[in-house]
Amino acid sequence: MKLRSLFVLTLLPAMASGQQTSTPVDPSPQAAASAGQTRISLDDAVRLALLHNHALQAIRSTIQQSMAEEITANLRPNPALGLDAQFLPIFQPDQFSGDYIDQQAQFDAGVSYLFERGKKRQHRLQAARDQTAVVRSQVTDSERQLIFNVGQQFVDVLLANSTLDFAQQDLDSFQKTVDISNERLRAGDLSEGDFLKIKLQLLQFQSDVAAAKLAKIQSLAALRQLLGFESVPDDYDVQGTLAYQPVHGDLTSLKGLAALNRPDLRAAQQGVTAAESQLALQKANGKMDITGTFNYTHTAGVNTGAFYYNMPLPIFNRNQGEIQRAQYAVAQAQEFASETAQQVSTDVISAYANLQTNDQIIQLYQGGYVDQAKQSRDISEYAYQKGATSLLDYLDAERTYRANQLAYRQALASYMLALEQLRQAVGTRTLP
Repeated sequence: MKLRSLFVLTLLPAMASGQQTSTPVDPSPQAAASAGQTRISLDDAVRLALLHNHALQAIRSTIQQSMAEEITANLRPNPALGLDAQFLPIFQPDQFSGDYIDQQAQFDAGVSYLFERGKKRQHRLQAARDQTAVVRSQVTDSERQLIFNVGQQFVDVLLANSTLDFAQQDLDSFQKTVDISNERLRAGDLSEGDFLKIKLQLLQFQSDVAAAKLAKIQSLAALRQLLGFESVPDDYDVQGTLAYQPVHGDLTSLKGLAALNRPDLRAAQQGVTAAESQLALQKANGKMDITGTFNYTHTAGVNTGAFYYNMPLPIFNRNQGEIQRAQYAVAQAQEFASETAQQVSTDVISAYANLQTNDQIIQLYQGGYVDQAKQSRDISEYAYQKGATSLLDYLDAERTYRANQLAYRQALASYMLALEQLRQAVGTRTLP
C-alpha cells in the first residue's frame, strides 16, 4: 500500500498541471448533427413562438374583437320611418275612385330620430377605446408569459443535450477502461470478480445514455408545442450551451425597470382609466334623450305637416344604480392596480434572490470543485490502469465525478432558469 500511495502522490502534480483549465460543460453537442438539420437559438425560439403559438393567436383575436366593439359604440341611432293609410273602402271596392282617395282617405308618412343627450356616443366610444387599451396590454402580458415558458423549456433542452453529451462521453471513456480491464484479465493481472464489477458498472453508463436520449426527445417535443408544430421540422434541435451569464443590476434598478415594462401593471393602471370612462358613460346615460318626429299628412285634399318631440321625465329612473356601481368599480380598479404594483415588486425581489442564490452555487462549483472532481477521477483511472489503486477506489472516484458533473450541469440550468424568471419579473429580456 505504501508503494501505491507513493505512486499516486508522484503522479498527482503531472495530472493536475494538465487540468488547470475547466472543462467546458457542453463541448460541442452540435458536432454530431447531420448537415441539413435545423437548429434554432433561443431568440429564434421566442420569435417562432410569438408568430406561431396557437394559444397566443387565439388571445390576440380579442384585440380585434374589442376594436369591433369600438365600431358598435360609435354608431348613431337609426331614424325610424312610419307610414299609414286610413279610411280606405276595402270592404266597399265600388267606392274606390280618384276623388275618394283624394277627398276621403287619409295618408300619413313620418320620420323620427332619437337625439342622444349628454354626449353618450362620445362616452361610449371612449369607454370602448380604453377597454381596447386594457386588452392590448393583457395580450402583451400573455406574450410575456409565453416567452418565459419558451425560455424555460429551451433551458430544459440545453440541459438534456448537455446531459446526453456527458453521458455519451462518460460511456466511451469507461468502455476504454473495460477494454483495458479485459486485457488485464487475460494477462492474469485482474480477478474475474473485479472484471464483472466493472462490466456491471458499464450498465449504469448505458442506462444513463438511454435516459438522457429520452429526456431530450421529451423536452424537444414540449418546446415544439410552444413554438407551433408547423414552425419547425420533426428533426429540429436547439443551438446553444449551458452558460453562466452574470447580472450586474441591483434590486432598485430592476424594480424601476419592472415598473416601466410590466404589461400586467400597465393593464391594471389602464383598467382604472377604463373604469372612470364607464362611470362617465353611466352619468351620460342618466340624461334623458329626445325623440324628434316630422309627420306628413294628406286628408280631405289638404297636405299638412307636423313636428313632434317627446322626452321621458326623469322622476324615478335617472340611472342611479349603474352610476353607483360604476363608482365602486373605479375604487375596485384602483385597489387592483395597487395590488398589481405590489405583486410586481414581490416578483422582482423573489426572482433576484433566486438568481443570487444560484449564482453563489455556480461560484462554488467554478471555484475548484469541478476541476478537482475531474482530477481525482483521472488520477484514479490512470492509477487503476497501472495497477496502483484498487477497483473500489477507482469506481468511487468515477461515481463522485459523474455526480459532480451532473450536479454542475443542473446548477447551470437552474441559474439560467432563474435568469429567465428575472426577465419575466422585470418584463424585458434586456437586463443591466
